[in-house]
Amino acid sequence: MSTLTGTMHLARLNVRRDRVRLAVWLAALTGLLAATTAGIKSLYPTAADLAGYAETAGSSPAATALNGPGHAVDTAGGATVFEVGGYLSVAVALMSVLIIGRCTRAEEESGRLELLRANVLGRHAALAAAVIVMVAMNIAVGTAVAAIMTAFDVSAAGAATFGAALAGIGIVFGAVAAVTSQITEHVRGSNAIAGTVVAAAYVIRAAGDVGETGLSWLSPFGWVQATRPFADERWWPLLIALGAAALLVAMAVALQNRRDVGAGLVPQRPGPASASPTLLHQVGFSLRLQRASLIGWTVGVFLGGLAFGSVAREMEDIVAESDDLQEWVSAYGANPTEAFLALTLLLLSLAAAGCAIASALRITSEESAGRAEPILATPLSRPAWLLSHLVAPLAAAIVVPVAGGLGTGIAYGILTSDAEQIPRLAGAAMAHVPAVWLLTAATVLLIGLLPRLAVTAWAILAGCVVAAMLGSLIRLPDWVLELSPFEHTPRLPGGSMDVAASLTLTGLAAAVIVVGVVSFRRRDVR
Repeated sequence: MSTLTGTMHLARLNVRRDRVRLAVWLAALTGLLAATTAGIKSLYPTAADLAGYAETAGSSPAATALNGPGHAVDTAGGATVFEVGGYLSVAVALMSVLIIGRCTRAEEESGRLELLRANVLGRHAALAAAVIVMVAMNIAVGTAVAAIMTAFDVSAAGAATFGAALAGIGIVFGAVAAVTSQITEHVRGSNAIAGTVVAAAYVIRAAGDVGETGLSWLSPFGWVQATRPFADERWWPLLIALGAAALLVAMAVALQNRRDVGAGLVPQRPGPASASPTLLHQVGFSLRLQRASLIGWTVGVFLGGLAFGSVAREMEDIVAESDDLQEWVSAYGANPTEAFLALTLLLLSLAAAGCAIASALRITSEESAGRAEPILATPLSRPAWLLSHLVAPLAAAIVVPVAGGLGTGIAYGILTSDAEQIPRLAGAAMAHVPAVWLLTAATVLLIGLLPRLAVTAWAILAGCVVAAMLGSLIRLPDWVLELSPFEHTPRLPGGSMDVAASLTLTGLAAAVIVVGVVSFRRRDVR
Protein backbone atom coordinates (compact mmCIF):
# COMPACT_ATOMS: atom_id res chain seq x y z
CA MET A 1 0.00 0.00 0.00
CA SER A 2 1.38 3.43 -0.96
CA THR A 3 0.88 6.71 0.90
CA LEU A 4 -1.68 7.76 -1.77
CA THR A 5 -3.82 4.62 -1.74
CA GLY A 6 -7.51 5.53 -1.88
CA THR A 7 -6.95 9.13 -2.98
CA MET A 8 -9.44 9.19 -5.85
CA HIS A 9 -12.10 7.36 -3.83
CA LEU A 10 -11.76 9.98 -1.10
CA ALA A 11 -11.81 12.82 -3.65
CA ARG A 12 -15.09 11.54 -5.07
CA LEU A 13 -16.48 11.24 -1.55
CA ASN A 14 -15.53 14.86 -0.82
CA VAL A 15 -17.24 16.08 -3.97
CA ARG A 16 -20.33 13.99 -3.26
CA ARG A 17 -20.56 15.25 0.32
CA ASP A 18 -19.91 18.93 -0.46
CA ARG A 19 -21.72 19.16 -3.79
CA VAL A 20 -24.16 21.76 -2.46
CA ARG A 21 -21.42 23.96 -0.97
CA LEU A 22 -19.34 23.75 -4.13
CA ALA A 23 -22.35 24.56 -6.32
CA VAL A 24 -23.21 27.58 -4.16
CA TRP A 25 -19.63 28.89 -4.40
CA LEU A 26 -19.59 28.47 -8.17
CA ALA A 27 -22.99 30.09 -8.64
CA ALA A 28 -22.18 33.00 -6.32
CA LEU A 29 -18.81 33.82 -7.88
CA THR A 30 -19.92 33.52 -11.49
CA GLY A 31 -23.21 35.27 -10.79
CA LEU A 32 -21.42 38.25 -9.27
CA LEU A 33 -19.11 38.45 -12.27
CA ALA A 34 -21.95 38.19 -14.77
CA ALA A 35 -23.97 40.86 -13.00
CA THR A 36 -20.96 43.19 -12.78
CA THR A 37 -20.08 42.74 -16.45
CA ALA A 38 -23.67 43.45 -17.46
CA GLY A 39 -23.72 46.51 -15.21
CA ILE A 40 -20.46 47.90 -16.65
CA LYS A 41 -21.74 47.54 -20.22
CA SER A 42 -25.00 49.21 -19.20
CA LEU A 43 -23.39 52.10 -17.32
CA TYR A 44 -20.65 52.75 -19.88
CA PRO A 45 -22.07 51.76 -23.29
CA THR A 46 -19.68 53.84 -25.41
CA ALA A 47 -15.91 54.22 -25.67
CA ALA A 48 -16.21 57.83 -24.50
CA ASP A 49 -18.01 56.73 -21.34
CA LEU A 50 -15.30 54.17 -20.60
CA ALA A 51 -12.57 56.76 -21.24
CA GLY A 52 -14.19 59.11 -18.71
CA TYR A 53 -14.43 56.28 -16.19
CA ALA A 54 -10.76 55.40 -16.70
CA GLU A 55 -9.72 59.02 -16.18
CA THR A 56 -11.42 59.23 -12.79
CA ALA A 57 -11.55 55.78 -11.19
CA GLY A 58 -8.38 54.42 -12.76
CA SER A 59 -6.26 57.32 -11.54
CA SER A 60 -7.43 57.23 -7.92
CA PRO A 61 -4.78 56.01 -5.40
CA ALA A 62 -7.51 54.87 -3.02
CA ALA A 63 -9.22 52.88 -5.76
CA THR A 64 -5.85 51.38 -6.71
CA ALA A 65 -5.28 50.29 -3.11
CA LEU A 66 -8.73 48.73 -2.97
CA ASN A 67 -8.96 47.15 -6.43
CA GLY A 68 -5.41 46.97 -7.74
CA PRO A 69 -3.84 48.83 -10.66
CA GLY A 70 -6.13 49.54 -13.59
CA HIS A 71 -5.12 47.74 -16.78
CA ALA A 72 -7.12 48.66 -19.90
CA VAL A 73 -9.78 50.29 -17.74
CA ASP A 74 -11.08 52.05 -20.86
CA THR A 75 -12.47 48.70 -22.07
CA ALA A 76 -15.51 46.85 -20.75
CA GLY A 77 -13.43 43.83 -19.76
CA GLY A 78 -10.73 45.89 -18.07
CA ALA A 79 -13.30 47.97 -16.18
CA THR A 80 -15.01 44.79 -14.97
CA VAL A 81 -11.70 43.36 -13.72
CA PHE A 82 -10.91 46.66 -11.99
CA GLU A 83 -14.31 46.79 -10.28
CA VAL A 84 -14.72 43.20 -9.16
CA GLY A 85 -11.38 41.47 -9.72
CA GLY A 86 -10.04 42.21 -6.25
CA TYR A 87 -13.17 40.96 -4.52
CA LEU A 88 -13.33 37.80 -6.63
CA SER A 89 -9.66 37.10 -5.94
CA VAL A 90 -10.20 37.28 -2.18
CA ALA A 91 -13.39 35.20 -2.44
CA VAL A 92 -11.66 32.48 -4.47
CA ALA A 93 -8.77 32.45 -2.00
CA LEU A 94 -11.13 32.00 0.95
CA MET A 95 -13.09 29.33 -0.93
CA SER A 96 -9.89 27.32 -1.40
CA VAL A 97 -8.93 27.77 2.26
CA LEU A 98 -12.31 26.47 3.41
CA ILE A 99 -12.24 23.49 1.02
CA ILE A 100 -8.82 22.36 2.26
CA GLY A 101 -9.73 22.91 5.91
CA ARG A 102 -12.98 20.99 5.65
CA CYS A 103 -11.48 18.04 3.76
CA THR A 104 -8.37 17.68 5.96
CA ARG A 105 -8.21 19.18 9.44
CA ALA A 106 -11.98 19.03 10.03
CA GLU A 107 -11.98 15.31 9.21
CA GLU A 108 -9.11 14.72 11.63
CA GLU A 109 -10.74 16.78 14.35
CA SER A 110 -13.98 14.80 14.08
CA GLY A 111 -12.14 11.47 14.25
CA ARG A 112 -13.48 10.23 10.91
CA LEU A 113 -10.11 10.27 9.18
CA GLU A 114 -8.57 8.05 11.84
CA LEU A 115 -11.26 5.44 11.22
CA LEU A 116 -10.58 5.57 7.48
CA ARG A 117 -6.83 5.35 8.05
CA ALA A 118 -7.41 2.16 10.03
CA ASN A 119 -8.59 0.64 6.75
CA VAL A 120 -6.87 0.72 3.34
CA LEU A 121 -6.06 4.42 3.08
CA GLY A 122 -2.64 5.97 2.55
CA ARG A 123 -1.11 8.49 4.93
CA HIS A 124 -1.27 11.37 2.43
CA ALA A 125 -4.49 10.32 0.67
CA ALA A 126 -6.70 12.79 2.52
CA LEU A 127 -4.40 15.72 1.78
CA ALA A 128 -4.01 14.69 -1.87
CA ALA A 129 -7.78 14.27 -2.28
CA ALA A 130 -8.41 17.71 -0.76
CA VAL A 131 -5.86 19.31 -3.10
CA ILE A 132 -7.42 17.57 -6.10
CA VAL A 133 -10.90 18.84 -5.21
CA MET A 134 -9.56 22.35 -4.54
CA VAL A 135 -7.66 22.52 -7.85
CA ALA A 136 -10.62 21.14 -9.79
CA MET A 137 -12.94 23.68 -8.20
CA ASN A 138 -10.62 26.55 -9.08
CA ILE A 139 -10.31 25.33 -12.66
CA ALA A 140 -14.11 25.16 -12.85
CA VAL A 141 -14.41 28.73 -11.55
CA GLY A 142 -11.75 30.00 -13.95
CA THR A 143 -13.35 28.25 -16.93
CA ALA A 144 -16.81 29.56 -16.04
CA VAL A 145 -15.47 33.10 -15.59
CA ALA A 146 -13.79 33.02 -19.01
CA ALA A 147 -16.92 31.64 -20.68
CA ILE A 148 -19.24 34.19 -19.06
CA MET A 149 -17.06 37.19 -19.94
CA THR A 150 -16.66 35.95 -23.52
CA ALA A 151 -20.45 35.69 -23.79
CA PHE A 152 -20.64 39.43 -23.02
CA ASP A 153 -18.60 40.14 -26.16
CA VAL A 154 -15.31 41.11 -24.55
CA SER A 155 -11.86 39.96 -25.61
CA ALA A 156 -11.61 36.17 -25.42
CA ALA A 157 -7.89 36.35 -24.64
CA GLY A 158 -8.49 38.78 -21.80
CA ALA A 159 -11.35 36.67 -20.42
CA ALA A 160 -9.20 33.52 -20.52
CA THR A 161 -6.33 35.33 -18.79
CA PHE A 162 -8.60 36.64 -16.04
CA GLY A 163 -10.12 33.20 -15.50
CA ALA A 164 -6.67 31.64 -15.29
CA ALA A 165 -5.55 34.36 -12.85
CA LEU A 166 -8.48 33.63 -10.53
CA ALA A 167 -7.74 29.91 -10.67
CA GLY A 168 -4.09 30.61 -9.93
CA ILE A 169 -4.76 32.74 -6.85
CA GLY A 170 -7.16 30.12 -5.51
CA ILE A 171 -4.65 27.31 -5.96
CA VAL A 172 -1.89 29.28 -4.21
CA PHE A 173 -3.94 29.99 -1.10
CA GLY A 174 -5.35 26.47 -1.12
CA ALA A 175 -1.75 25.31 -0.86
CA VAL A 176 -1.23 27.79 2.00
CA ALA A 177 -4.18 26.18 3.79
CA ALA A 178 -2.62 22.74 3.21
CA VAL A 179 0.36 23.95 5.25
CA THR A 180 -1.65 25.66 7.99
CA SER A 181 -3.79 22.53 8.43
CA GLN A 182 -0.66 20.79 9.68
CA ILE A 183 0.02 23.39 12.36
CA THR A 184 -2.99 23.36 14.66
CA GLU A 185 -5.32 20.68 15.98
CA HIS A 186 -8.52 22.55 15.11
CA VAL A 187 -9.95 23.60 11.77
CA ARG A 188 -10.89 27.03 13.13
CA GLY A 189 -7.28 27.76 13.99
CA SER A 190 -6.06 26.47 10.64
CA ASN A 191 -8.55 28.59 8.71
CA ALA A 192 -7.77 31.63 10.87
CA ILE A 193 -4.05 31.40 10.13
CA ALA A 194 -4.67 30.94 6.41
CA GLY A 195 -7.15 33.82 6.43
CA THR A 196 -4.55 36.02 8.10
CA VAL A 197 -2.11 35.16 5.32
CA VAL A 198 -4.74 36.15 2.75
CA ALA A 199 -5.31 39.49 4.48
CA ALA A 200 -1.56 40.17 4.81
CA ALA A 201 -1.00 39.38 1.14
CA TYR A 202 -3.80 41.77 0.18
CA VAL A 203 -2.34 44.57 2.30
CA ILE A 204 1.14 44.01 0.86
CA ARG A 205 -0.31 44.13 -2.65
CA ALA A 206 -2.18 47.36 -1.88
CA ALA A 207 0.90 49.04 -0.42
CA GLY A 208 3.01 48.00 -3.37
CA ASP A 209 0.49 49.19 -5.96
CA VAL A 210 -0.04 52.60 -4.36
CA GLY A 211 3.65 53.27 -3.78
CA GLU A 212 4.73 51.66 -7.07
CA THR A 213 7.71 50.18 -5.23
CA GLY A 214 7.47 46.64 -6.55
CA LEU A 215 6.36 45.40 -3.13
CA SER A 216 3.32 43.79 -4.73
CA TRP A 217 5.62 41.12 -6.21
CA LEU A 218 5.92 39.72 -2.68
CA SER A 219 2.18 38.96 -2.70
CA PRO A 220 0.37 36.22 -4.66
CA PHE A 221 -2.26 38.83 -5.51
CA GLY A 222 0.49 40.83 -7.18
CA TRP A 223 1.61 37.81 -9.19
CA VAL A 224 -1.77 37.12 -10.75
CA GLN A 225 -2.71 40.75 -11.42
CA ALA A 226 0.59 41.03 -13.33
CA THR A 227 -1.05 38.88 -16.01
CA ARG A 228 -2.73 42.16 -17.11
CA PRO A 229 -6.04 40.82 -18.48
CA PHE A 230 -7.47 42.81 -21.42
CA ALA A 231 -4.23 44.80 -21.74
CA ASP A 232 -1.06 43.06 -22.98
CA GLU A 233 -1.91 39.63 -21.59
CA ARG A 234 1.02 37.87 -19.96
CA TRP A 235 0.88 34.26 -18.84
CA TRP A 236 4.32 33.83 -17.30
CA PRO A 237 3.37 35.29 -13.85
CA LEU A 238 1.07 32.29 -13.44
CA LEU A 239 4.16 30.08 -13.43
CA ILE A 240 5.27 31.84 -10.23
CA ALA A 241 1.91 31.08 -8.63
CA LEU A 242 1.92 27.44 -9.70
CA GLY A 243 5.53 27.00 -8.58
CA ALA A 244 4.78 28.48 -5.17
CA ALA A 245 1.72 26.24 -4.83
CA ALA A 246 3.77 23.15 -5.66
CA LEU A 247 6.40 24.07 -3.06
CA LEU A 248 3.75 24.70 -0.41
CA VAL A 249 2.06 21.36 -1.06
CA ALA A 250 5.43 19.62 -0.81
CA MET A 251 5.99 21.43 2.50
CA ALA A 252 2.58 20.28 3.74
CA VAL A 253 3.46 16.67 2.88
CA ALA A 254 6.78 16.96 4.72
CA LEU A 255 5.11 18.46 7.77
CA GLN A 256 2.42 15.77 7.77
CA ASN A 257 5.16 13.15 8.05
CA ARG A 258 6.31 14.76 11.30
CA ARG A 259 3.05 14.61 13.23
CA ASP A 260 0.48 12.10 14.44
CA VAL A 261 -3.03 11.81 13.08
CA GLY A 262 -5.27 14.29 14.86
CA ALA A 263 -2.36 16.23 16.30
CA GLY A 264 -0.79 19.48 15.17
CA LEU A 265 2.81 20.57 14.96
CA VAL A 266 2.06 23.19 17.60
CA PRO A 267 0.84 21.38 20.73
CA GLN A 268 -2.38 22.53 22.30
CA ARG A 269 -1.90 24.78 25.30
CA PRO A 270 -3.24 23.45 28.61
CA GLY A 271 -6.24 25.34 29.91
CA PRO A 272 -6.50 27.00 33.32
CA ALA A 273 -6.89 24.83 36.39
CA SER A 274 -10.37 26.22 37.08
CA ALA A 275 -13.02 27.36 34.64
CA SER A 276 -14.20 30.93 34.35
CA PRO A 277 -17.59 31.52 35.99
CA THR A 278 -19.03 32.47 32.58
CA LEU A 279 -18.33 28.95 31.27
CA LEU A 280 -20.66 27.48 33.88
CA HIS A 281 -23.63 28.82 31.93
CA GLN A 282 -24.62 27.68 28.44
CA VAL A 283 -24.75 31.23 27.04
CA GLY A 284 -21.25 32.03 28.27
CA PHE A 285 -19.98 28.73 26.96
CA SER A 286 -21.45 29.28 23.47
CA LEU A 287 -20.02 32.81 23.37
CA ARG A 288 -16.60 31.48 24.34
CA LEU A 289 -16.72 28.98 21.48
CA GLN A 290 -17.31 31.75 18.95
CA ARG A 291 -15.21 34.51 20.48
CA ALA A 292 -12.31 34.29 18.05
CA SER A 293 -14.43 34.21 14.90
CA LEU A 294 -16.61 37.12 16.05
CA ILE A 295 -13.54 39.22 16.82
CA GLY A 296 -12.12 38.38 13.40
CA TRP A 297 -15.31 39.37 11.58
CA THR A 298 -15.57 42.60 13.57
CA VAL A 299 -11.98 43.63 12.82
CA GLY A 300 -12.35 42.70 9.15
CA VAL A 301 -15.52 44.73 8.65
CA PHE A 302 -13.99 47.65 10.55
CA LEU A 303 -11.00 47.63 8.19
CA GLY A 304 -13.37 47.39 5.25
CA GLY A 305 -15.14 50.50 6.53
CA LEU A 306 -11.80 52.32 6.70
CA ALA A 307 -11.06 51.36 3.10
CA PHE A 308 -14.44 52.47 1.76
CA GLY A 309 -14.49 55.66 3.80
CA SER A 310 -11.12 56.70 2.37
CA VAL A 311 -12.54 56.91 -1.18
CA ALA A 312 -15.88 58.54 -0.37
CA ARG A 313 -14.85 62.07 -1.42
CA GLU A 314 -13.89 60.91 -4.91
CA MET A 315 -17.34 59.55 -5.73
CA GLU A 316 -18.72 62.89 -6.88
CA ASP A 317 -16.19 63.10 -9.72
CA ILE A 318 -16.68 59.47 -10.70
CA VAL A 319 -20.48 59.68 -10.77
CA ALA A 320 -20.42 62.88 -12.81
CA GLU A 321 -18.92 61.01 -15.77
CA SER A 322 -21.93 58.74 -16.38
CA ASP A 323 -25.66 59.48 -16.53
CA ASP A 324 -26.48 55.81 -15.93
CA LEU A 325 -24.22 55.73 -12.88
CA GLN A 326 -25.94 58.84 -11.55
CA GLU A 327 -29.29 57.09 -11.97
CA TRP A 328 -28.04 54.00 -10.14
CA VAL A 329 -26.46 55.94 -7.27
CA SER A 330 -29.55 58.13 -6.88
CA ALA A 331 -31.37 55.11 -5.45
CA TYR A 332 -29.22 55.54 -2.33
CA GLY A 333 -29.42 59.32 -2.05
CA ALA A 334 -29.47 62.55 -4.01
CA ASN A 335 -25.94 63.55 -3.02
CA PRO A 336 -23.31 61.25 -4.63
CA THR A 337 -21.11 61.19 -1.52
CA GLU A 338 -24.02 60.48 0.81
CA ALA A 339 -25.28 57.83 -1.60
CA PHE A 340 -21.87 56.15 -1.65
CA LEU A 341 -21.74 56.16 2.14
CA ALA A 342 -25.22 54.62 2.27
CA LEU A 343 -24.16 51.94 -0.23
CA THR A 344 -21.00 51.30 1.81
CA LEU A 345 -22.96 50.75 5.01
CA LEU A 346 -25.31 48.42 3.14
CA LEU A 347 -22.40 46.33 1.85
CA LEU A 348 -20.80 46.18 5.29
CA SER A 349 -24.14 45.08 6.75
CA LEU A 350 -24.30 42.30 4.16
CA ALA A 351 -20.89 41.21 5.42
CA ALA A 352 -22.30 41.30 8.96
CA ALA A 353 -25.10 39.04 7.75
CA GLY A 354 -22.42 36.60 6.61
CA CYS A 355 -20.95 36.67 10.11
CA ALA A 356 -24.38 36.06 11.68
CA ILE A 357 -25.15 33.17 9.32
CA ALA A 358 -21.76 31.54 9.96
CA SER A 359 -22.30 31.92 13.70
CA ALA A 360 -25.80 30.42 13.54
CA LEU A 361 -24.58 27.49 11.45
CA ARG A 362 -22.31 26.61 14.36
CA ILE A 363 -25.44 24.95 15.76
CA THR A 364 -25.38 22.35 12.97
CA SER A 365 -21.66 21.81 13.52
CA GLU A 366 -22.20 21.08 17.21
CA GLU A 367 -25.05 18.73 16.36
CA SER A 368 -23.36 16.80 13.54
CA ALA A 369 -20.14 16.43 15.56
CA GLY A 370 -22.10 14.68 18.32
CA ARG A 371 -21.46 17.34 20.96
CA ALA A 372 -25.08 18.46 21.23
CA GLU A 373 -26.55 15.08 22.16
CA PRO A 374 -24.74 14.57 25.49
CA ILE A 375 -25.52 18.17 26.51
CA LEU A 376 -29.19 17.68 25.70
CA ALA A 377 -29.16 14.49 27.80
CA THR A 378 -28.81 16.80 30.83
CA PRO A 379 -31.73 18.82 32.24
CA LEU A 380 -30.96 21.54 29.63
CA SER A 381 -33.92 21.77 27.24
CA ARG A 382 -33.63 21.92 23.47
CA PRO A 383 -35.05 25.45 23.16
CA ALA A 384 -32.67 26.72 25.84
CA TRP A 385 -29.68 25.12 24.11
CA LEU A 386 -30.64 26.50 20.71
CA LEU A 387 -31.37 29.98 22.02
CA SER A 388 -28.07 30.06 23.91
CA HIS A 389 -26.27 29.57 20.60
CA LEU A 390 -28.32 32.36 19.02
CA VAL A 391 -26.98 35.00 21.40
CA ALA A 392 -23.72 35.26 19.43
CA PRO A 393 -25.23 35.74 15.93
CA LEU A 394 -27.91 38.14 17.17
CA ALA A 395 -25.26 40.20 18.97
CA ALA A 396 -22.99 40.07 15.92
CA ALA A 397 -25.83 41.55 13.89
CA ILE A 398 -25.43 44.70 15.98
CA VAL A 399 -21.71 44.81 16.77
CA VAL A 400 -20.32 44.04 13.30
CA PRO A 401 -22.33 46.67 11.33
CA VAL A 402 -21.53 49.29 13.98
CA ALA A 403 -17.83 48.41 13.65
CA GLY A 404 -18.12 48.95 9.90
CA GLY A 405 -19.87 52.26 10.47
CA LEU A 406 -17.15 53.33 12.90
CA GLY A 407 -14.44 52.47 10.39
CA THR A 408 -16.21 54.38 7.62
CA GLY A 409 -16.85 57.32 9.92
CA ILE A 410 -13.23 57.49 11.11
CA ALA A 411 -11.81 57.46 7.57
CA TYR A 412 -14.37 59.90 6.19
CA GLY A 413 -14.12 62.11 9.28
CA ILE A 414 -10.35 62.39 8.82
CA LEU A 415 -10.79 63.35 5.15
CA THR A 416 -13.38 66.01 5.97
CA SER A 417 -11.92 67.07 9.34
CA ASP A 418 -15.35 66.43 10.83
CA ALA A 419 -15.34 64.19 13.93
CA GLU A 420 -19.16 64.16 13.99
CA GLN A 421 -19.12 61.76 11.03
CA ILE A 422 -18.02 58.95 13.35
CA PRO A 423 -21.17 58.70 15.52
CA ARG A 424 -23.33 59.69 12.54
CA LEU A 425 -22.21 56.80 10.34
CA ALA A 426 -22.04 54.32 13.22
CA GLY A 427 -25.67 55.13 14.01
CA ALA A 428 -26.65 54.91 10.34
CA ALA A 429 -25.26 51.37 10.18
CA MET A 430 -27.81 50.31 12.80
CA ALA A 431 -30.58 50.78 10.24
CA HIS A 432 -29.75 47.41 8.63
CA VAL A 433 -29.70 45.38 11.85
CA PRO A 434 -33.33 44.14 11.49
CA ALA A 435 -32.53 42.77 8.02
CA VAL A 436 -29.50 40.92 9.40
CA TRP A 437 -31.69 39.52 12.17
CA LEU A 438 -34.18 38.26 9.58
CA LEU A 439 -31.48 36.40 7.65
CA THR A 440 -30.28 34.90 10.93
CA ALA A 441 -33.85 33.82 11.65
CA ALA A 442 -34.11 32.20 8.20
CA THR A 443 -30.97 30.20 9.05
CA VAL A 444 -32.55 29.06 12.32
CA LEU A 445 -35.69 28.03 10.45
CA LEU A 446 -33.62 25.89 8.07
CA ILE A 447 -31.79 24.33 11.03
CA GLY A 448 -35.12 23.45 12.64
CA LEU A 449 -36.95 22.20 9.55
CA LEU A 450 -34.30 21.06 7.06
CA PRO A 451 -30.96 20.74 8.87
CA ARG A 452 -29.25 19.09 5.91
CA LEU A 453 -30.08 22.13 3.76
CA ALA A 454 -29.11 24.72 6.36
CA VAL A 455 -26.09 25.66 4.25
CA THR A 456 -28.46 27.13 1.64
CA ALA A 457 -28.67 30.16 3.94
CA TRP A 458 -25.54 31.28 2.08
CA ALA A 459 -27.50 31.19 -1.17
CA ILE A 460 -30.11 33.48 0.39
CA LEU A 461 -27.37 35.91 1.35
CA ALA A 462 -25.88 35.72 -2.15
CA GLY A 463 -29.28 36.68 -3.57
CA CYS A 464 -29.43 39.67 -1.23
CA VAL A 465 -25.96 40.77 -2.37
CA VAL A 466 -26.93 40.60 -6.04
CA ALA A 467 -30.18 42.46 -5.37
CA ALA A 468 -28.39 45.19 -3.41
CA MET A 469 -25.42 45.73 -5.70
CA LEU A 470 -26.66 44.95 -9.17
CA GLY A 471 -30.41 44.43 -9.07
CA SER A 472 -31.28 47.72 -10.75
CA LEU A 473 -28.41 47.45 -13.24
CA ILE A 474 -29.51 44.08 -14.59
CA ARG A 475 -33.16 45.17 -14.48
CA LEU A 476 -34.47 42.64 -11.97
CA PRO A 477 -38.25 42.89 -11.45
CA ASP A 478 -39.34 44.91 -8.44
CA TRP A 479 -41.00 41.90 -6.80
CA VAL A 480 -37.69 40.01 -6.94
CA LEU A 481 -35.79 42.92 -5.40
CA GLU A 482 -38.34 43.24 -2.61
CA LEU A 483 -37.70 39.65 -1.53
CA SER A 484 -34.47 40.92 0.02
CA PRO A 485 -35.02 42.35 3.53
CA PHE A 486 -32.32 44.93 2.82
CA GLU A 487 -34.61 46.53 0.24
CA HIS A 488 -36.89 47.54 3.13
CA THR A 489 -34.26 49.11 5.38
CA PRO A 490 -33.60 52.88 5.36
CA ARG A 491 -30.84 54.23 3.11
CA LEU A 492 -28.85 56.10 5.73
CA PRO A 493 -27.18 58.54 5.77
CA GLY A 494 -29.08 60.80 3.43
CA GLY A 495 -32.42 59.01 3.61
CA SER A 496 -35.18 59.02 6.19
CA MET A 497 -35.67 56.53 8.98
CA ASP A 498 -38.61 54.16 8.46
CA VAL A 499 -39.50 52.98 11.96
CA ALA A 500 -42.48 50.94 10.80
CA ALA A 501 -40.43 48.88 8.35
CA SER A 502 -37.72 48.26 10.94
CA LEU A 503 -40.24 47.09 13.52
CA THR A 504 -41.92 44.86 10.94
CA LEU A 505 -38.63 43.18 10.01
CA THR A 506 -37.76 42.73 13.69
CA GLY A 507 -41.15 41.20 14.47
CA LEU A 508 -40.93 38.90 11.46
CA ALA A 509 -37.45 37.77 12.54
CA ALA A 510 -38.74 36.98 16.03
CA ALA A 511 -41.66 34.97 14.62
CA VAL A 512 -39.41 32.98 12.29
CA ILE A 513 -37.02 32.21 15.15
CA VAL A 514 -39.94 30.90 17.22
CA VAL A 515 -40.99 28.60 14.37
CA GLY A 516 -37.40 27.41 13.98
CA VAL A 517 -37.04 26.67 17.70
CA VAL A 518 -40.35 24.76 17.80
CA SER A 519 -39.32 22.75 14.73
CA PHE A 520 -35.96 21.91 16.29
CA ARG A 521 -37.70 20.73 19.44
CA ARG A 522 -39.91 18.32 17.50
CA ARG A 523 -37.33 16.70 15.24
CA ASP A 524 -34.66 14.12 16.06
CA VAL A 525 -31.13 15.17 16.89
CA ARG A 526 -28.88 14.32 13.97
